[in-house]
Amino acid sequence: MLKQNLQQKLLQKLSPQQIQLMKLIQLPTQAFEERLKQEIEENPALETGKDEAENFEDTLTNEYEDDLGNEKIDADDINIDEYLSDDEFPSYKTQTNNYSSDDEEKQVPYAAGTTFHQSLLNQLNTFSINEQERGIAEFLVGSIDDSGYIRREISDLVDDLAFTQNIYTTDQEVEKVLTNVVQKLDPTGVGALDLKECLIIQLKEKSETPSRLLAINILENAFDQFVKKHYKKLIEKFSITEEQLKNAITEISKLNPKPGSSYAGNNKVAEQIIPDFTIKIIDGELDLTLNARNAPELHISREYNDMLKGYQVSKEKTKSQKDTVLFIKQKLDAAKWFIDAIKQRQQTLLVTMNAIMQYQYDYFLTGDERKLKPMILKDIADKINMDVSTVSRVANSKYVSTPYGTKLIKDFFSESMKNDQGEDVSTKEIKKILETVISEEDKRKPLTDEKLSKILKEKGYPIARRTVAKYREQLDISVARLRKEI
Repeated sequence: MLKQNLQQKLLQKLSPQQIQLMKLIQLPTQAFEERLKQEIEENPALETGKDEAENFEDTLTNEYEDDLGNEKIDADDINIDEYLSDDEFPSYKTQTNNYSSDDEEKQVPYAAGTTFHQSLLNQLNTFSINEQERGIAEFLVGSIDDSGYIRREISDLVDDLAFTQNIYTTDQEVEKVLTNVVQKLDPTGVGALDLKECLIIQLKEKSETPSRLLAINILENAFDQFVKKHYKKLIEKFSITEEQLKNAITEISKLNPKPGSSYAGNNKVAEQIIPDFTIKIIDGELDLTLNARNAPELHISREYNDMLKGYQVSKEKTKSQKDTVLFIKQKLDAAKWFIDAIKQRQQTLLVTMNAIMQYQYDYFLTGDERKLKPMILKDIADKINMDVSTVSRVANSKYVSTPYGTKLIKDFFSESMKNDQGEDVSTKEIKKILETVISEEDKRKPLTDEKLSKILKEKGYPIARRTVAKYREQLDISVARLRKEI
């Protein structure tokens, strides 16, 4: 049975301006600059930089409650005076910019050159091979990843050569080209099928010494034991002394496990991090500044000002002129909203970062990670009377330049744990102490997680073994057995 009924609901809805502001806040500096360029390109009423155009930022008012595009506006209802400024000296002309031109970030140029794979293909010209072998060699080079490995089975390569290159061959021929051609290319070790083969290729290219011959023997016949650092078993298996084993391991440690990544002309564009904030220590006090690239100078176009003035003095109001005024009004409103959103963005970023700086004052003053206080998003949100989501948007994508390096802001947030005195301490402080203890251990007898847990308890941090294991993994530190050295 169908029924009709009326229902009243109270809903909270974000305005387009609020949505625009939230999107701007979460953008890092480079993305923000791209967004700024896009807006200037799409809105001809918006301009950047200093010129003689009049400023509308203080005079533009949005007193219309209509939703542009959804409700028709009558051009006669628009008060043009509200969009015009008679100020001889608009405010933007008297504003000062505290950022020196020397502080501006310059773009980092990237040198052009030969790519890793192109270099390998060029080297094939030095080999005397027939057309079939060259086709196989070029396909094998194309199968090499950026680390320098071919991570596929020979049989799969044979099938792909037939289907994609129309080259019919055998496993034996592909292995021959791989061994005699591709694996002879520079850098040494490139084209290996796995780590074991890569290391052996590099050792065999060097001049023979007792230590290198032993290293090859170990890799070929006891690779698993070597990887697991079962040194006693290796000494017994090869009937060698501890000193001989140590020399062989030293030879292996000099090899490059990723030969492709060492290629100087790889031309991978390194990600350039542009800090959004800068914290400096001036006369023993912290000084916070916002990157000048986050504070652009925006104003309304003079041409749009002249258009409105022309319409105002015009005696005859044609339909074309009215349509023009409606268009101008929409662009002016959009420009005003965007300028206001950028101002709010700057204010939000500064207020949020200043609260974080004050909260972690001791750390920023000394750089000692052990002085980082436990801090969660809610702590900062409550301090600045903003929503947790706003603080999250600032923290997750922004960087700050400090005297101790450029840091991701979210790294200053951490959970708390109780020490033996019942005080809240940051988990980052505990991780730092754990890292220090491991770095100072006897590498011949590395400390197990159980022993690390006891040491931390002695230092006043009652932490379970499984928690130590979790922190150790987060620090990317291996288990005790794999940290062992001779």
